[in-house]
Amino acid sequence: MPSHPAPTRLTGPPSARDRIRRADRKYGAHLLGSAAGAAVAAALFGLVLVLVEAHWGPLRRVDSGAADTLHRRALHHQGWTDGLAFVSNHILSPGTLRTAVALLTLWLLHRRAWRLAAWSAVTALASALTGTLVKAVVERARPALPDPVAHAPGYSFPSGHAMTATTSFAIFLLVLLPLVPRAAHRLCWLTSAVAVVGVGFTRVALGVHWCSDVIGGWLLGLTVVAATAWAFEAWRSDAHRPAAAVTEGLEPEIDAPHPEPAHSPDA
Repeated sequence: MPSHPAPTRLTGPPSARDRIRRADRKYGAHLLGSAAGAAVAAALFGLVLVLVEAHWGPLRRVDSGAADTLHRRALHHQGWTDGLAFVSNHILSPGTLRTAVALLTLWLLHRRAWRLAAWSAVTALASALTGTLVKAVVERARPALPDPVAHAPGYSFPSGHAMTATTSFAIFLLVLLPLVPRAAHRLCWLTSAVAVVGVGFTRVALGVHWCSDVIGGWLLGLTVVAATAWAFEAWRSDAHRPAAAVTEGLEPEIDAPHPEPAHSPDA
Protein backbone atom coordinates (compact mmCIF):
# COMPACT_ATOMS: atom_id res chain seq x y z
CA MET A 1 0.00 0.00 0.00
CA PRO A 2 1.33 3.43 -0.80
CA SER A 3 2.47 5.34 2.24
CA HIS A 4 0.83 8.64 2.95
CA PRO A 5 2.87 11.57 4.16
CA ALA A 6 2.26 12.61 7.73
CA PRO A 7 -0.14 15.50 8.00
CA THR A 8 1.56 18.87 8.21
CA ARG A 9 1.25 20.44 11.62
CA LEU A 10 0.04 24.00 11.33
CA THR A 11 1.48 26.44 13.80
CA GLY A 12 0.31 29.96 14.28
CA PRO A 13 2.23 32.93 15.57
CA PRO A 14 3.79 32.41 19.02
CA SER A 15 1.56 33.27 21.91
CA ALA A 16 2.41 35.93 24.48
CA ARG A 17 3.38 33.19 26.93
CA ASP A 18 5.76 31.64 24.39
CA ARG A 19 7.37 35.00 23.74
CA ILE A 20 7.84 35.57 27.46
CA ARG A 21 9.38 32.13 27.87
CA ARG A 22 11.82 32.78 25.04
CA ALA A 23 12.75 36.15 26.54
CA ASP A 24 13.22 34.53 29.95
CA ARG A 25 15.51 31.87 28.49
CA LYS A 26 17.58 34.53 26.74
CA TYR A 27 17.73 36.63 29.87
CA GLY A 28 18.76 33.63 31.94
CA ALA A 29 21.58 32.84 29.53
CA HIS A 30 22.78 36.46 29.52
CA LEU A 31 22.60 36.75 33.28
CA LEU A 32 24.38 33.44 33.77
CA GLY A 33 27.07 34.56 31.34
CA SER A 34 27.64 37.78 33.28
CA ALA A 35 27.80 35.89 36.57
CA ALA A 36 30.19 33.33 35.11
CA GLY A 37 32.39 36.08 33.70
CA ALA A 38 32.56 37.82 37.07
CA ALA A 39 33.34 34.53 38.83
CA VAL A 40 36.09 33.55 36.39
CA ALA A 41 37.71 37.01 36.47
CA ALA A 42 37.54 37.08 40.28
CA ALA A 43 39.03 33.59 40.56
CA LEU A 44 41.88 34.41 38.20
CA PHE A 45 42.57 37.66 40.02
CA GLY A 46 42.59 35.78 43.32
CA LEU A 47 45.09 33.30 41.88
CA VAL A 48 47.40 36.08 40.71
CA LEU A 49 47.10 37.78 44.10
CA VAL A 50 48.00 34.56 45.93
CA LEU A 51 51.04 34.00 43.68
CA VAL A 52 52.18 37.58 44.20
CA GLU A 53 51.82 37.35 47.97
CA ALA A 54 53.60 33.98 48.00
CA HIS A 55 56.51 35.38 45.94
CA TRP A 56 56.12 32.46 43.56
CA GLY A 57 59.43 31.89 41.79
CA PRO A 58 58.25 31.49 38.17
CA LEU A 59 56.10 34.61 38.41
CA ARG A 60 58.96 36.61 39.90
CA ARG A 61 61.25 35.49 37.06
CA VAL A 62 58.70 36.56 34.45
CA ASP A 63 58.24 39.92 36.17
CA SER A 64 61.98 40.53 36.51
CA GLY A 65 62.81 39.37 32.99
CA ALA A 66 60.20 41.58 31.36
CA ALA A 67 61.18 44.57 33.51
CA ASP A 68 64.89 44.23 32.72
CA THR A 69 64.38 43.70 28.98
CA LEU A 70 62.02 46.63 28.54
CA HIS A 71 64.11 48.85 30.80
CA ARG A 72 67.21 48.34 28.65
CA ARG A 73 65.19 49.31 25.58
CA ALA A 74 63.80 52.37 27.33
CA LEU A 75 67.29 53.56 28.25
CA HIS A 76 68.57 53.29 24.66
CA HIS A 77 65.53 54.66 22.80
CA GLN A 78 64.61 57.97 24.36
CA GLY A 79 62.06 58.92 21.70
CA TRP A 80 60.23 55.62 22.14
CA THR A 81 60.24 56.10 25.91
CA ASP A 82 58.93 59.66 25.66
CA GLY A 83 56.11 58.45 23.41
CA LEU A 84 55.10 55.73 25.89
CA ALA A 85 55.19 58.23 28.75
CA PHE A 86 52.97 60.67 26.83
CA VAL A 87 50.40 57.96 26.13
CA SER A 88 50.51 56.65 29.69
CA ASN A 89 50.51 59.98 31.50
CA HIS A 90 48.23 62.04 29.26
CA ILE A 91 46.22 60.33 26.51
CA LEU A 92 45.19 57.19 28.43
CA SER A 93 45.92 58.18 32.00
CA PRO A 94 43.40 57.38 34.75
CA GLY A 95 42.55 61.07 35.05
CA THR A 96 41.82 61.40 31.33
CA LEU A 97 39.72 58.23 31.20
CA ARG A 98 37.76 59.07 34.34
CA THR A 99 37.02 62.53 32.94
CA ALA A 100 35.76 60.92 29.74
CA VAL A 101 33.53 58.57 31.75
CA ALA A 102 32.22 61.53 33.76
CA LEU A 103 31.34 63.38 30.54
CA LEU A 104 29.62 60.27 29.21
CA THR A 105 27.63 60.03 32.44
CA LEU A 106 26.53 63.66 32.10
CA TRP A 107 25.43 62.97 28.54
CA LEU A 108 23.38 60.00 29.76
CA LEU A 109 21.73 62.22 32.34
CA HIS A 110 20.94 64.73 29.60
CA ARG A 111 19.25 61.93 27.64
CA ARG A 112 17.35 60.95 30.80
CA ALA A 113 18.96 57.51 30.82
CA TRP A 114 19.06 57.65 34.61
CA ARG A 115 19.83 54.02 35.37
CA LEU A 116 22.51 53.70 32.72
CA ALA A 117 24.11 56.90 34.02
CA ALA A 118 24.05 55.45 37.54
CA TRP A 119 25.63 52.22 36.25
CA SER A 120 28.41 54.17 34.53
CA ALA A 121 29.18 56.26 37.61
CA VAL A 122 29.00 53.35 40.05
CA THR A 123 31.23 51.16 37.88
CA ALA A 124 33.90 53.86 37.60
CA LEU A 125 33.73 54.64 41.32
CA ALA A 126 33.80 50.97 42.32
CA SER A 127 36.86 50.46 40.14
CA ALA A 128 38.74 53.36 41.74
CA LEU A 129 37.85 52.40 45.31
CA THR A 130 38.50 48.68 44.84
CA GLY A 131 41.89 49.29 43.24
CA THR A 132 42.92 51.66 46.02
CA LEU A 133 41.80 49.22 48.71
CA VAL A 134 43.64 46.26 47.21
CA LYS A 135 46.82 48.31 46.81
CA ALA A 136 46.67 49.26 50.49
CA VAL A 137 46.14 45.65 51.55
CA VAL A 138 48.85 44.07 49.37
CA GLU A 139 51.45 46.84 49.80
CA ARG A 140 53.63 45.61 46.96
CA ALA A 141 56.66 47.74 46.15
CA ARG A 142 57.19 49.04 42.64
CA PRO A 143 60.19 47.90 40.56
CA ALA A 144 63.51 49.36 41.69
CA LEU A 145 65.54 49.70 38.49
CA PRO A 146 68.90 51.35 37.87
CA ASP A 147 68.57 54.69 36.08
CA PRO A 148 64.74 54.70 36.13
CA VAL A 149 63.06 56.45 33.20
CA ALA A 150 59.82 57.15 35.08
CA HIS A 151 58.46 57.35 38.61
CA ALA A 152 55.05 56.70 40.11
CA PRO A 153 53.76 57.13 43.67
CA GLY A 154 52.05 54.53 45.84
CA TYR A 155 52.02 50.77 45.79
CA SER A 156 52.29 48.57 42.73
CA PHE A 157 49.61 45.83 42.77
CA PRO A 158 47.25 46.06 40.97
CA SER A 159 48.08 48.58 38.25
CA GLY A 160 45.65 51.46 38.53
CA HIS A 161 46.26 52.43 34.91
CA ALA A 162 45.43 48.92 33.66
CA MET A 163 42.36 48.63 35.88
CA THR A 164 41.01 52.08 34.97
CA ALA A 165 41.55 51.45 31.26
CA THR A 166 39.70 48.13 31.51
CA THR A 167 36.66 49.54 33.29
CA SER A 168 36.57 52.79 31.29
CA PHE A 169 36.67 51.18 27.86
CA ALA A 170 34.14 48.59 29.01
CA ILE A 171 31.83 51.45 30.03
CA PHE A 172 32.29 53.14 26.64
CA LEU A 173 31.51 49.92 24.79
CA LEU A 174 28.54 48.81 26.86
CA VAL A 175 26.93 52.26 26.71
CA LEU A 176 27.70 53.36 23.16
CA LEU A 177 27.59 50.16 21.08
CA PRO A 178 23.83 50.49 20.40
CA LEU A 179 24.60 53.82 18.70
CA VAL A 180 27.28 52.31 16.46
CA PRO A 181 26.46 50.46 13.20
CA ARG A 182 26.63 46.72 13.80
CA ALA A 183 29.28 46.35 11.09
CA ALA A 184 31.64 48.49 13.20
CA HIS A 185 31.17 46.61 16.48
CA ARG A 186 34.17 44.35 15.96
CA LEU A 187 36.33 47.37 15.23
CA CYS A 188 35.16 49.01 18.46
CA TRP A 189 35.99 45.91 20.49
CA LEU A 190 39.38 45.57 18.78
CA THR A 191 40.25 49.23 19.32
CA SER A 192 39.32 49.01 22.99
CA ALA A 193 41.35 45.84 23.47
CA VAL A 194 44.40 47.40 21.83
CA ALA A 195 44.08 50.49 24.04
CA VAL A 196 43.75 48.45 27.25
CA VAL A 197 46.68 46.17 26.38
CA GLY A 198 48.70 49.18 25.26
CA VAL A 199 48.20 50.98 28.58
CA GLY A 200 49.41 47.90 30.44
CA PHE A 201 52.46 47.64 28.20
CA THR A 202 53.45 51.27 28.79
CA ARG A 203 53.43 50.75 32.56
CA VAL A 204 55.81 47.79 32.36
CA ALA A 205 57.99 49.40 29.68
CA LEU A 206 58.37 52.54 31.79
CA GLY A 207 59.47 50.43 34.75
CA VAL A 208 56.72 51.53 37.17
CA HIS A 209 54.85 48.20 37.31
CA TRP A 210 55.52 44.49 37.15
CA CYS A 211 53.75 42.36 34.53
CA SER A 212 51.68 40.71 37.25
CA ASP A 213 50.50 44.15 38.43
CA VAL A 214 49.07 44.81 34.99
CA ILE A 215 47.46 41.38 34.71
CA GLY A 216 45.94 41.87 38.15
CA GLY A 217 44.56 45.26 37.11
CA TRP A 218 42.96 43.82 33.99
CA LEU A 219 41.34 40.95 35.90
CA LEU A 220 40.10 43.10 38.78
CA GLY A 221 38.67 45.62 36.32
CA LEU A 222 36.84 42.84 34.47
CA THR A 223 35.46 41.57 37.77
CA VAL A 224 34.01 44.98 38.65
CA VAL A 225 32.45 45.45 35.20
CA ALA A 226 30.98 41.95 35.09
CA ALA A 227 29.46 42.36 38.54
CA THR A 228 27.84 45.74 37.82
CA ALA A 229 26.66 44.60 34.37
CA TRP A 230 25.06 41.60 36.07
CA ALA A 231 23.20 43.96 38.39
CA PHE A 232 22.02 46.07 35.44
CA GLU A 233 20.75 42.99 33.61
CA ALA A 234 18.84 42.02 36.75
CA TRP A 235 17.15 45.45 36.74
CA ARG A 236 16.14 44.97 33.11
CA SER A 237 14.48 41.71 34.06
CA ASP A 238 12.65 43.32 36.98
CA ALA A 239 11.49 46.11 34.65
CA HIS A 240 10.22 43.52 32.14
CA ARG A 241 12.56 44.85 29.47
CA PRO A 242 13.67 42.52 26.65
CA ALA A 243 16.84 40.54 27.30
CA ALA A 244 19.87 42.18 25.68
CA ALA A 245 23.17 40.57 24.74
CA VAL A 246 25.85 42.31 26.79
CA THR A 247 28.21 42.16 23.80
CA GLU A 248 25.78 44.46 21.95
CA GLY A 249 25.51 47.03 24.75
CA LEU A 250 23.67 47.14 28.05
CA GLU A 251 20.67 49.15 26.91
CA PRO A 252 19.70 48.92 23.22
CA GLU A 253 16.98 51.55 23.83
CA ILE A 254 19.61 54.25 24.40
CA ASP A 255 19.06 55.51 20.84
CA ALA A 256 15.35 56.04 21.49
CA PRO A 257 13.96 59.49 22.42
CA HIS A 258 12.99 58.11 25.86
CA PRO A 259 15.39 55.25 26.78
CA GLU A 260 13.94 54.71 30.25
CA PRO A 261 10.62 52.91 30.79
CA ALA A 262 7.85 55.49 31.14
CA HIS A 263 6.15 53.74 34.02
CA SER A 264 6.18 50.56 36.00
CA PRO A 265 4.98 47.55 34.03
CA ASP A 266 2.59 46.75 36.88
CA ALA A 267 0.97 50.19 36.82
